[in-house]
Amino acid sequence: IYINRKNNIAINKEVYNEEVLKDLNLDGDFEEAKSVEVGNIFTLSTRFSDALDLSYTDESGEKKKVFMGSYGIGPARVMGTIVETLSDEKGIIWPKSVSPFAVHLIHIPGSEEGKARAEEVYKKLSDLGIEVLFDDRDARAGEKFSDSDLIGIPTRVVVSDKNAKEGDEYLLEVKDRKTGEVSNISFDSLVELCK
Repeated sequence: IYINRKNNIAINKEVYNEEVLKDLNLDGDFEEAKSVEVGNIFTLSTRFSDALDLSYTDESGEKKKVFMGSYGIGPARVMGTIVETLSDEKGIIWPKSVSPFAVHLIHIPGSEEGKARAEEVYKKLSDLGIEVLFDDRDARAGEKFSDSDLIGIPTRVVVSDKNAKEGDEYLLEVKDRKTGEVSNISFDSLVELCK
């Protein structure tokens, strides 16, 4: 788009030409900027009101057809905007408010005990209504971590044979996708983090 800050107006690049500028009669310079189209507005005219025989009576008693328009923000456009604007070199960074899952749970293959702990974490989170993407594939840790960054779920939780213990409880390795901060926390702390 081209932005004219003095007049607080923007023009799409597709229609930015001398004729449009002359019609607008604007002072000041335009600067090129990148934008994302999230919503759209367009005229429907009387196409749908004709089909429904939809009309109204104006103040002088005359019957008129309803002139319609469409104003909308599409979910696919919003997703595309989020991906385009909230990502880094590793992948998507979903905001918690719109993320498809709250937690990306990764089990690193090892002992049967570690696998059982990962399944227990998955079940407990799910039972609490926390949406979890559970990666229990038989794949290398690096591949799982890379895929997790690419997918971009806000909170990554790792269960492996290497999890530290605090008393009788195993701690969970938790990574914040946005900041990259890694910490070892209890299950209860993870639940609080997800709320």
